[in-house]
Amino acid sequence: MTFLTRRQFCVSASLAAAAFPLPPCLTGDRPEHDIPDLAKPPVTITAFSSPRSAGGPHDYFSEGDYWWPDPKNPSGPYIRRDGMSNPDNFTGHRQALIRLSLQVPALAAAWLLTHDHHYAAHAAKHLRAWFLDPATLMHANLQYAQAIHGITTGRGTGIIDTIHLVEVIRSIPFLEKSGVFSATEMRGWFAAYLDWMTTSNNGQEERDAKNNHGTCWLMQASEFAAFTANSELSKFCRKRFKEVIVSEQIAANGSFPEELRRTKPYGYCLFNLDVMATVCQTLSTPQDNLFSYALPDGRGFAKAMAFMFPFISDKKSWPYAHDVEYFNDWPVRQPSLLFAGIALAKPEYFALWSKLNPDPTVQEIIRNYPIRQPLLWVGKRS
Repeated sequence: MTFLTRRQFCVSASLAAAAFPLPPCLTGDRPEHDIPDLAKPPVTITAFSSPRSAGGPHDYFSEGDYWWPDPKNPSGPYIRRDGMSNPDNFTGHRQALIRLSLQVPALAAAWLLTHDHHYAAHAAKHLRAWFLDPATLMHANLQYAQAIHGITTGRGTGIIDTIHLVEVIRSIPFLEKSGVFSATEMRGWFAAYLDWMTTSNNGQEERDAKNNHGTCWLMQASEFAAFTANSELSKFCRKRFKEVIVSEQIAANGSFPEELRRTKPYGYCLFNLDVMATVCQTLSTPQDNLFSYALPDGRGFAKAMAFMFPFISDKKSWPYAHDVEYFNDWPVRQPSLLFAGIALAKPEYFALWSKLNPDPTVQEIIRNYPIRQPLLWVGKRS
């Protein structure tokens, strides 16, 4: 991750905290009683099942979003309708994972703000249920993610679903400081998942994707490698960002051609930018700042950020096609603005970030907004 000086950390942490004022319910003796969503018990994937899954009760299952029954052959293989989500797909496991990603980081941030151990203890319950308890844990692979009826029981594309574990894992070292949880308990699961991500056919297929899927693989691998102290993989990820992601995904003007060609170009460009920024935040060191890294022709994250900034500031100026869905729901408080604002010394980025909506309620936006708790990102993790 990016290492900040004491002054930079104090300033950025204070600004981030100021942008998220402490709600009144965090001032009581047992504040979690006043926050129903955070007080809810753990619910893992074992609470939901689909007859269409080729896996067992502990295997994560989801279906490809843009795949629909063929009107000409209703019982046959599904057909693709890019950008149009099929509402009849099974989403139980994905929704459970997103709930985990909302609850644990929020509990960790609440612990950081209040030092109330009840928050940390409740977060630990979620983590143990998902990754340690034999009765409720999820197996450390996504072999059956984003299946397509009549075509495949699972695809590498499905690995994008676990972007919602990135901020969960980011929370663990902070929660460990509370004394109610040991990060050591979790490293085995994430090391196993990381091994599957890097060695399985599905994992390698997703790694090599030329669009936001490849970036999402890198974001996950980077954060999971940092957590499991896999320095060789971190080195690989840093190299891949420079030699593959930047060189293959960023055009001369800073745009993302692979995202612009989609039916939801605005949302996909914002999403890919946020994911790239998170990769930079995780992997940058004082000697190797990925935020400012650029190829000899000038292409790099900073150029992509500069390209998108005017369109985040004023969506009406977006010169490309409007998204077929959810165009009016973007932008939200994009983490790329926060991370780049600090790393590139761009106060205008931070100023815009602080004005945008931090709490979207549209499920599709939440799904594509996995980095939500700035206090977990602006300082050293341990």
